[in-house]
Amino acid sequence: MGAIDCYPKSKLKLQSMFLHRKSTHLISKAKEVALVAHPHPHPHIMPSPTIRSSAANLTRTMAAINKDGIGVNPHELDAIFEQKRSLRSKVRKALKNMDPILRSQEDNAIQNIVVESSWFKASKSLCAYVSSPALLEVGTSRIISEVLSSSAKERKKLYVPRVEDRNSNMKMLMISSVKDLIEKSMNILEPALVDSDGNQREDVMQASDPVDLFIVPGLAFDKSGSRLGRSGGYYDLFLKNYQELTKKKRWKQPLLVALSYSVQIIEDGGIPITPFDIPMDALVSPAGFIPISGAALRRCE
Repeated sequence: MGAIDCYPKSKLKLQSMFLHRKSTHLISKAKEVALVAHPHPHPHIMPSPTIRSSAANLTRTMAAINKDGIGVNPHELDAIFEQKRSLRSKVRKALKNMDPILRSQEDNAIQNIVVESSWFKASKSLCAYVSSPALLEVGTSRIISEVLSSSAKERKKLYVPRVEDRNSNMKMLMISSVKDLIEKSMNILEPALVDSDGNQREDVMQASDPVDLFIVPGLAFDKSGSRLGRSGGYYDLFLKNYQELTKKKRWKQPLLVALSYSVQIIEDGGIPITPFDIPMDALVSPAGFIPISGAALRRCE
């Protein structure tokens, strides 16, 4: 596959890794409860430390709304939240200490792998985050430019995130130019609600056709598909809602691909997870494309 390296996994491991997918319907209610923690109104930003004082209430409520018999122990969730906070702190420190030259090299390598891949080229529509230097995220500028620079006839549909509130809600709105983006807090770019003609932008949740691909950010990942976000819950909630929409419409599920610097990859099992976390289908690091789910493995065939 050229510059793209594939790391096959056994079917048994895949089944184990994705058992918790069926429990993701709990995310919506769980994130509503998390509002008491007053997270920062952006999916990439760590919320206020006040979340620590409310973790016990949140875990008890999660257990109370668990109607499907999923084993969620409040004390275990407290421990998981604490482990996540500790890991976030370590990864942030590693990102801050990353050599700028190495960061640039890895940015280029990761984006080259994406735009040259068969799964990216075959996609007709995708959701992708707009990277923020302030948050030390893997860059997506070349990926976005690759989409928007295509001719109108051949161009993929591109949806990018816009935060709606402090309750983990965000939209993915279609853009056709970087000029469609406006600067928000911390110089983070988001799409305006309307275009230059005053028309509402297309919301991916109301689109008539499915999305093939999601390019997902995060703080840490492992090669079994686990993802550590920035604790806002925006992506977990959005992905859960979109997966439910695709099932209702009988569409094919999109490929969930996370982008990761080398320092963000944790050993397998090193990322604490709950039944409310959405696993990734694949990971792109400077070393190559790492397929995890069956859908991603088929992309390597």
